[in-house]
Amino acid sequence: MQQSNEFSPFQHNYSINIKGVLMDFSTPKIMGIINLTPDSFFVESRFQTKAGILKQVEQMLNEGADMIDFGSFSSRPNTNLISQEEEESRLFAPLKAIVQEFPNAIISIDTYRSQIAKQAIQEGAHLINDISGGNFDPNMFETIQQLNVPYILMHMKGEPKTMQQNPAYKDVFQEIYYSFSERLAKLTQLGVKDVILDVGFGFGKTLEHNFTLLKKLNYFHSLERPILAGLSRKGMIQKVIQEPADKALNGTTAAHVLALLNGANILRVHDVKAAKEACHIVNFYQKQ
Repeated sequence: MQQSNEFSPFQHNYSINIKGVLMDFSTPKIMGIINLTPDSFFVESRFQTKAGILKQVEQMLNEGADMIDFGSFSSRPNTNLISQEEEESRLFAPLKAIVQEFPNAIISIDTYRSQIAKQAIQEGAHLINDISGGNFDPNMFETIQQLNVPYILMHMKGEPKTMQQNPAYKDVFQEIYYSFSERLAKLTQLGVKDVILDVGFGFGKTLEHNFTLLKKLNYFHSLERPILAGLSRKGMIQKVIQEPADKALNGTTAAHVLALLNGANILRVHDVKAAKEACHIVNFYQKQ
């Protein structure tokens, strides 16, 4: 797994099948974040009224978002996971409204519960974003196979309540690479083809772990799957620039450029316009 100095983040012509339509990654894609929660770490990403949600989705789509990721629970460090009933109560009414208002929007659902995933797809969502990588619900992989939808496989060490309490690895890259290899083998055996990898920045990683993974993001392309980078306004950026989440846009953009140069195919972001512009700059730079 030698990293080439001539590496181009757009040389991998991956594609995923979304309800019979191929989304290709010859250029990077933007996933906008909508949190249907009262407690996500970035206050301005929280939306709890129908009007507010619809307005934000419309703005993100107009700014160039290729897909929208809805989460109805907070997975920030030191937080307890909510019940399935509470997750359902937050998610499904807004989801139905979005599907009705924006029938062409590609919708991702941030959940680790197979029952939520199944119902969300039935209600019109298109892909599942699982922070646990199938570790919290033993039925998730089989459910994805039955639904025949794309699946975002994220790595997390531990669980949100405890994941940032001295996370330790012998080699953070190797452990995550082997974890992905093992999980992908199980998904492949089930016949799941459309898998996106997310190393899980900030999920059971120190500041040094996060930047090691950012620097080595290219290496994960040997697993032959698109790579998603979820860096937006996270603690790893706040700590370096010594600013809170609401003042971390410039730092986020810098991190996004590094992620793109190191092979990210999807940026999961709070600020679609800024991320889209970063993609345009990197794309133009790569063509010279």
